[in-house]
Amino acid sequence: MSTAGAYKVFAGLCIASVAVWWKPLLDTFTLATANGAYTHILLIIPVSVILIVLKYRNERWEPSPGMRGGSVLLLSATLIGLFGLKARADILTGDVRLALEMLGLTTWWVGSFLFCFGARAFRACAFPLLFLLWLVPMPEIVVNRTVEFLQQSTASLTRGMFTLVGVPVSQSGTSVTIPRLTVEVAQECSSIRSSLMLIVIAMVTSYLLLRSFWGRTIVFLVAIPLAIAKNALRVFTLAVLGAYVDPAILNSPLHHQGGVLFLAIALLVLFGMIRLVGRVERRSRNQGGGDKFPRLSASVTQ
Repeated sequence: MSTAGAYKVFAGLCIASVAVWWKPLLDTFTLATANGAYTHILLIIPVSVILIVLKYRNERWEPSPGMRGGSVLLLSATLIGLFGLKARADILTGDVRLALEMLGLTTWWVGSFLFCFGARAFRACAFPLLFLLWLVPMPEIVVNRTVEFLQQSTASLTRGMFTLVGVPVSQSGTSVTIPRLTVEVAQECSSIRSSLMLIVIAMVTSYLLLRSFWGRTIVFLVAIPLAIAKNALRVFTLAVLGAYVDPAILNSPLHHQGGVLFLAIALLVLFGMIRLVGRVERRSRNQGGGDKFPRLSASVTQ
């Protein structure tokens, strides 16, 4: 297959997928605009395309079709899509059905890329291709469990912050009580939207700015507790200001629209972490360690 032919086939496969999966695709983007837990979905396709283009500009690979592996993925995508489409309502709820249909679509796109451009291009673009899995909307039960986890973790960490500064505090479930005030970490306070955005940003920036697998993994793992810390700092700040400065702050824009401020603080911490890991990576490479995790003794002697 020629280079032009590979691009034409890839475009044809993508157009065919949109023609077949247009309804779940539309439903997913409608969900992303209506529900904060899915807002991150709006970023996935543009970011993935940009990363693939950047990778191609750096490496300029020649298409070498991987028809066998690509065909397996295309067949898998078809079976997943058909199951999601044809399964009875008593077997699949609407949210699970949508997740399966979108999993079929993303698998089709990944399989189309492998089919047309081959294993070398696939390995080079593995991250942006697998990043497309973020397009699969989480079923409602997963969202609810995630929100509950964020609520409970935020309340516990907020209680720890008050304990650390010497303020008497008690916790009952997701309620935190200090003198003069009881704060309920409601579902809206879980900040699932900004937490998922933080994790997605951590994945993309670590991919762009770091070179080692261990470095990217560390940043990703740090992003999860950082998301909880961001939420707890927000609740702690509002509680302190509401209890000791002005109770009206609890109904102010800082409460209702202040999530962007605390997301910005978390991003500053995240970028600082990436910069630190990048320095350790460079030390490791200079000492001949490649992408392996640097030994503790080596870092101590520096």
